[in-house]
Amino acid sequence: MKFNWGTGIVLAFIGFISFILYFVISMTVNKKYEHDLVTENYYAQELEFENELHKQRNAQALDQDLLWAHTEDGLVISFPKDMSPSDITGKVFLYRPSSKQLDFESAISLSDHNLLIPDKRLLDGRWNIKVDWQYKGNSYIFKKDITY
Repeated sequence: MKFNWGTGIVLAFIGFISFILYFVISMTVNKKYEHDLVTENYYAQELEFENELHKQRNAQALDQDLLWAHTEDGLVISFPKDMSPSDITGKVFLYRPSSKQLDFESAISLSDHNLLIPDKRLLDGRWNIKVDWQYKGNSYIFKKDITY
């Protein structure tokens, strides 16, 4: 059999197609390359996005924004002084991007304008904090990426 340019081109195409098929099949089968969504209910959260935008607009209209501070006791979240602490309800969600096991949620119950999250629940590093609260029928949300 004589090896000519036509045979070489056909063999090169077959080799290239074989390599691509091997690459695609190995990437889809191998568990090492599997990527999960950041949250379990990603699509349900996407539907709530418009509601969240409304809460952000309400929060931006406030005279005083939520403040946070790192103290010896833990993370202190300060709510606006013109709001009555007993009427503030909601929850605080702390998300640790590096470890899902460290994520936690805490209900807001205030006796003064400050909410303390104990130091023992927080490790040093990056946290995403989300405070979703209601005051006299209005909903507000505060989001911040912090380094604790």
